[in-house]
Amino acid sequence: MKLRLNDTIKVTLGKDRGRTGKIEAVLPKKNAVVVTDINQYKKHLKSRDQNQPSSIITITKPLAVSKLALLCPHCHQPTRVGYLLKNNQKLRICKKCQKPIDGSVTVSKKTKK
Repeated sequence: MKLRLNDTIKVTLGKDRGRTGKIEAVLPKKNAVVVTDINQYKKHLKSRDQNQPSSIITITKPLAVSKLALLCPHCHQPTRVGYLLKNNQKLRICKKCQKPIDGSVTVSKKTKK
């Protein structure tokens, strides 16, 4: 996935369009992320016994990655993510300002036997 934990994003579609937040969980199998205080819903809990009263809780549901855009830390614009290989390191770059977004990941090369 092109989005990672603690990235700042902007919502481009849906009821929270235009809001920004930080990613608190990444769900790659569902191609979704959980963003702090965005896409929240109320859930009514029924009383199970006399000691536990019924209540209403707030749940943050995952958002599809296709509805989000990464905010570049340099140009502060919603942008797409590109990759650049440099000295066996894979860097995420901003497509608008061409600057690296954050730290790098070392790419290991496979050797044939």
